[in-house]
Amino acid sequence: MSGPNNDYDPVEVTPLKAEEVEAARDAALAAVAAAGDLDELKQARLDHAGDRSPLALANREIGALPPQARKEAGQRIGQARGAVNKAIAARQTVLEAEHEERMLVTETVDVTLPTTRRRRGSRHPLTMQSELIADIFVAMGWEIAEGPLVEAEWLNFDALNLGPDHPARTMQDTFWTEPAENHVVLRTQTSPVQARTMLTRRPPIYIACPGRVFRTDEYDATHSPMFHQVEGLVIDEGISMAHLKGALDHFAARLFGEGIGTRFRPSYFPFTEPSAEVDLLCFVCRGEDSDSCRTCKGEGWIEWGGCGVVNPRVLVACGVDPEVYSGFAFGMGVDRSFMFRHELEDLRPLFEGDVRFASAFGTEI
Repeated sequence: MSGPNNDYDPVEVTPLKAEEVEAARDAALAAVAAAGDLDELKQARLDHAGDRSPLALANREIGALPPQARKEAGQRIGQARGAVNKAIAARQTVLEAEHEERMLVTETVDVTLPTTRRRRGSRHPLTMQSELIADIFVAMGWEIAEGPLVEAEWLNFDALNLGPDHPARTMQDTFWTEPAENHVVLRTQTSPVQARTMLTRRPPIYIACPGRVFRTDEYDATHSPMFHQVEGLVIDEGISMAHLKGALDHFAARLFGEGIGTRFRPSYFPFTEPSAEVDLLCFVCRGEDSDSCRTCKGEGWIEWGGCGVVNPRVLVACGVDPEVYSGFAFGMGVDRSFMFRHELEDLRPLFEGDVRFASAFGTEI
């Protein structure tokens, strides 16, 4: 910017002439008045009130005037810029009001109209639980095996060392199909999948078998005639109870959290020898404050399922040489495990098909 010049005639500075200032002001007012929306008003503000506008550039020339001429020029420019800013503010108020009115008209939603929107469905929590369990075993290098829900009596009972007089064969526990002479049942456990695998494959065998099973139980808060199990089977050389304990400890830790282990209590199952009941370390109190724990009811442990070393008679029935191979098997309820993880006291919502219940568990459990 040039310094003061006492000999400089302000009348000769074109941007500061009265007619030039009035012309710039009138052009700015016309542009503001012509702005049809907020975007056009913004452009008019930049063109006529911004740092590079004619009035702003004229204002910079005031410093080059002699002292006696600055006051008049400053007043002239200031009045013109003030008029333009006032016009911009007034026009913005009008345009904002018009914008809001248009929004009320164009974006109005008639909530009384019938909607085409439908509630999104949800994958069933037990499906996701079964897939999570399958992922755990696949990560261990096992395979997932499946079989039919309607099964031959021999595969469901005889192959698993459940003799003709075993109580599980009676109508009290088993759904038998008609005619009875066909010897076909709704499978009471997923163990027939294990028998099918041993009959069709040679060891080594490492499989997990999740699926639906059926028993003639009453339908209440803790029982259902249809429920879900997962069973595991390992057949290989040199397999012992130690391998079984390690596999179940890993399974429990992955499903319920690190540090959750298992313990065995002696039991009896026809298809395993020796056999054991599997207890799960309480994942709420972890056995440290069990007296006040509602989950384990003061025990520190929760009953989870059954397991054992595969009975040699089962191996023989399925064509496996017990002199060469040994193995272990286990089974626990998927529904029961789900109830443990989410502290449910009633399993009936799992089977009643209410999407509001299923959607509460999202896509990962």
